[in-house]
Amino acid sequence: MGVDLGGTKIELAVFDEQGKERLRQRAPTPHTGYDAALDELARLIVDAEREAGARCSVGVGMPGAISPRSGRVFNAYNTPFNGRRLKHDLEEKLGREVRFENDANCFALSEALDGAARGATVVFGAILGTGAGGGIVVDGRVIRGHNAIGGEWGHTPLPWMTAEEHPGPPCYCGRRGCIEQFVAGPALKREIAARGEEIANEIHEDRLARAFSMVVNFLDPDVIVLGGGLSSIERLYTTVPRLLPKYVYAQTVDTALVRATHGDASGVRGAAMLWA
Repeated sequence: MGVDLGGTKIELAVFDEQGKERLRQRAPTPHTGYDAALDELARLIVDAEREAGARCSVGVGMPGAISPRSGRVFNAYNTPFNGRRLKHDLEEKLGREVRFENDANCFALSEALDGAARGATVVFGAILGTGAGGGIVVDGRVIRGHNAIGGEWGHTPLPWMTAEEHPGPPCYCGRRGCIEQFVAGPALKREIAARGEEIANEIHEDRLARAFSMVVNFLDPDVIVLGGGLSSIERLYTTVPRLLPKYVYAQTVDTALVRATHGDASGVRGAAMLWA
C-alpha cells in the first residue's frame, strides 16, 4: 500500500506484486487535531486492507520529512502532523513497521523505477505546483541525505538573480529569494498578471533554466522529470533544455527534461515502492 499524505487530502492505493493497482481511495485530511488525524489515517489504512482482502506493507509519502534524530515531522506545512512523532505513533497503532519518505522523493522513485526515467542511473524529480519540491534517486534508491532534506532545491536562492529580481520575494521558510518563489505556479500567475502571458512564460523558462542548471552542476542527473500542475506546459520541454547551456558548467549539455509518466499517481506509487 502507498499512502500520499497531503495537506488537503489523503490518497491510498493498493498494488499487487506485479505493480498492478488493485484499489484506490481518497479522503480529506482531518484538521481537527493530531490525535483525530492519526486515528483517521490508521482507520483508512485498515479499511483499505480489509477491502483489498490482504495485509499490506505500508509506505507513506508526505510533505516535509521525519528528523533522523528526534523522529518528529518537520517542514510538513499545512498538516496536523508537523512536530509530531507520526511514524512511531502510526506504527504503534498498526502494530508493524511503516516506511515514510518525502512526497517528492516518492515521486522521483516512482518515475525512476518504471516511469519516464526508467533505466536512468541518476534521476532528479521536480514537482512544480503550488510549490517546488525535489527528490533524488540513484541506482533505484532514494537519496534522503544526512539531514533528510536531499533534493530540496526549492529552498535555495535562484541563481544569477537580476537587479530587478534581487533580493527576491519572501518565502514562508523565513528567507527571501527561494527558487520556489520564482518558478512555482503562484509565481507564474503573478508574472502573467503583470506582464502578459508570452513575456511571463519567457521569464519563467529562463528562471527554470537557471534553477535546473544548479541541479545539473552539482548532481549532473541523466534525467530531470517534471511533475505537478506546471508539468502540463508543453513548451517547457523544448525551451528550458535550449536555455540550459547558457548556465551549465559544461561544454555540452544533453540532460533530458521529461514529463512524468504516472502524473498524480506517482506519489502513492512511489510510497508503495519504498518496500520494493
